[in-house]
Amino acid sequence: MVLMADTGFVFLCTLLVWLMTPGLAFFYGGMGQTKNVLSTAMYSFSAIVVVSILWVMIGYSLAFSEGNAFFGGFDYIWLNDLGFNIPKEGIPDVLNMMFQLTFCAITVAIISGAVAERMKFSAWLLFITLWVLLVYTFVAHWVWGGGFIGVNIGALDFAGGTVVHIASGVTGLVLALMLGKRKEVTLPHNLTLVGIGGTLVWLGWFGFNTGSALSLNDVAMHAFVNTSTAAVFGIVAWVGLEWVVNKKPTLLGTMSGALAGLVGITPAAGFVTLTGSLFIGLLTGAGCYWAITFLKPRLGYDDALDAFGLHGVGGAIGALLTGVFANKTVGGVDGLLTGNPLLVWDQFLAIIITVVFVAVMTFVIAKVVGLVTSLRVTKQAEQTGLDITIHGERAYRE
Repeated sequence: MVLMADTGFVFLCTLLVWLMTPGLAFFYGGMGQTKNVLSTAMYSFSAIVVVSILWVMIGYSLAFSEGNAFFGGFDYIWLNDLGFNIPKEGIPDVLNMMFQLTFCAITVAIISGAVAERMKFSAWLLFITLWVLLVYTFVAHWVWGGGFIGVNIGALDFAGGTVVHIASGVTGLVLALMLGKRKEVTLPHNLTLVGIGGTLVWLGWFGFNTGSALSLNDVAMHAFVNTSTAAVFGIVAWVGLEWVVNKKPTLLGTMSGALAGLVGITPAAGFVTLTGSLFIGLLTGAGCYWAITFLKPRLGYDDALDAFGLHGVGGAIGALLTGVFANKTVGGVDGLLTGNPLLVWDQFLAIIITVVFVAVMTFVIAKVVGLVTSLRVTKQAEQTGLDITIHGERAYRE
């Protein structure tokens, strides 16, 4: 009965994580311009398609078969030797494969927030195909698949602070710099859509973090409570700051603060106490607010929908704070505040390795894609809007 309960639990969490990507499509779609709503959403939906194909073909094998400390092997190509048998994690191995597939899909979709409204759809498809195989599978193996970051360095990443958020955020920043600024930058055109999409992402995040325990146990329940707590204190920090600075609390700030807190708690969800999650939510919310409101305008990069500001910055803050607040009473590992300062160094080292590898590989892959097709749409297409010029559709009747 315990195995059946665990299987049903992770199955439900897998569905919740899958929901995050369509939710992100709505969230990003509402943040852009009216003429680019559908093209922005298509980046996310195409991520589901591309990842679903690559993951069952070879991606899961490269990330999670034994291999060595640096890359996985080919044991599970076309899901060879995967079935409904119960592995050591206590759930069917094919269910674990699907759970991890949804993680990869949302990671790819997050990247699109940095390149929205100007990246060519054909270039996007080719880029994410290469990126999944040459970047995501490597980082996932290093952290979760028995690779050197998880085993040799000993860094912690419960549900994807490094694998998902730092990797996607850094990738988005590099692509944004390579593509250049948009010709026209406007405020979000539909905050109702932003609110609906953000709520779906928030809901899915409970599966994201809680399901990473791979069992319906006390660690999962800690992750569940910590996820909720960090999200609301992320809102407290973000809305509190914008209320002081701009004199108005906003819905966009509310949703952004929630996502910042969720990003921050992701690597720590199964390792920290309730108090730790509270501070992680506050500090990540404040840090992401600073990155988006002050750092981005001063440095001048066009991270269109704040993929780097929320996920890259938030993921790094959360990963570092995991090293500060980790408590062995929750996940079996102590951090700085409970007598193990070396964990902060381990977390920092994992962040630096991930940032450098992802940045370099993203640049190289983008350059290769640029030899096949231009990365950016034409000036005319950008002016007219990508919905019509690329997809032949309009989100709204004129």
